[in-house]
Amino acid sequence: MDVDWNHELVEQLDWHWRQQARPRLDGLTDAEYHWEPVPGCWGVRPRGTSSAPMAVGQGDHLIDFAVPEPDPPPVTTIAWRLGHVIVGVFGARNAAHFGGPPVDYGSFPYAGTGAAALSQLDEAYDRWLDGVRGLGHDGLARRCGPAEGPYADLPLASLVLHINREAIHHLAEVALLRDLHAHRDATGAGTRDGDAGRPGSARG
Repeated sequence: MDVDWNHELVEQLDWHWRQQARPRLDGLTDAEYHWEPVPGCWGVRPRGTSSAPMAVGQGDHLIDFAVPEPDPPPVTTIAWRLGHVIVGVFGARNAAHFGGPPVDYGSFPYAGTGAAALSQLDEAYDRWLDGVRGLGHDGLARRCGPAEGPYADLPLASLVLHINREAIHHLAEVALLRDLHAHRDATGAGTRDGDAGRPGSARG
């Protein structure tokens, strides 16, 4: 049997995106976006209001950060997790492999609202998926190249599988945080809502 591996890799992520991940983000409120489920979270917050070791980005909102990452890593908000997926998962790889604009954590204009973040996420996802679709059999076998550092000699198929895993697990974390926010009064969990809220888990 001939297997279209390009189709299979695209469908693995896109089925999850269409059927589960993206619908679970519909209607994301700013309170959910910035909600801190525990004290000491990392998030995306107005410039000058962070208590994290570092706050990076461009514009009115910055993302909490530290180098090296604390051990154990802090819990992160939905805002932080979406920023990670937009910049570190899709954005950097779009720039390196699919002609996307240069992007890094230190220069990205992070969204202050849930709706703006979802717009950034959709744009980054669409570019990534179009790029993967265009690889074909030969493209998947091509080396990742220097943009992937120690993984330069691996085929692009390995990178696609890695990004699929990253997107699926981080967006599942976001869905769980939305569930916890919806039931916060029953559980007594969480600290702040709104723009004053703090980060979410950096691991991943």
